[in-house]
Amino acid sequence: MIITISGLPGAGTTTITRILSRKLGIPFISAGEVFRQMAAKKGMNILEFSRLAEEDHEIDKEIDKRQAEMAKRADNLIVEGRLSAYFVKADLKILIIAPFDVRAERISRRESKPRKVVEDEIRKREESEAKRYMEIHGIDIEDLQVYDIILNSAHFKPEEITNIIIKIIEVIK
Repeated sequence: MIITISGLPGAGTTTITRILSRKLGIPFISAGEVFRQMAAKKGMNILEFSRLAEEDHEIDKEIDKRQAEMAKRADNLIVEGRLSAYFVKADLKILIIAPFDVRAERISRRESKPRKVVEDEIRKREESEAKRYMEIHGIDIEDLQVYDIILNSAHFKPEEITNIIIKIIEVIK
């Protein structure tokens, strides 16, 4: 089974993906992690690398291509990334959402940064991504029609969300 999990920064997609991978015994790949590794390789933080990606569209294209190719070769894989649902032929496409303030608080705690700084970074990152995705692929990330299910992580713990996803998988199999 091929599953995509997408969501905005701080929604919990990486945590949920890791738990789901462990529970199902299915490997996962993370587009966000690939992006962070590429940024680190260039000695940049996420915001700096996002600005570079606005100018160099090959960065996003490479990440999208890698995801799609890995999923094509796999029988079972969870692909976590903002655009995964658009580029990966999947059996189940999931979007994890959470209100802005919840996401900002999570990132603030995780990265030990002041909440106000995190809020500003999130806004800039999301604006950059929305702009890039529209310019590069013609994708409006606010159009949610590509997803099979949308779950609000503000209302459930990551473990509970993974249990919900597993129940959904049982129903569609």
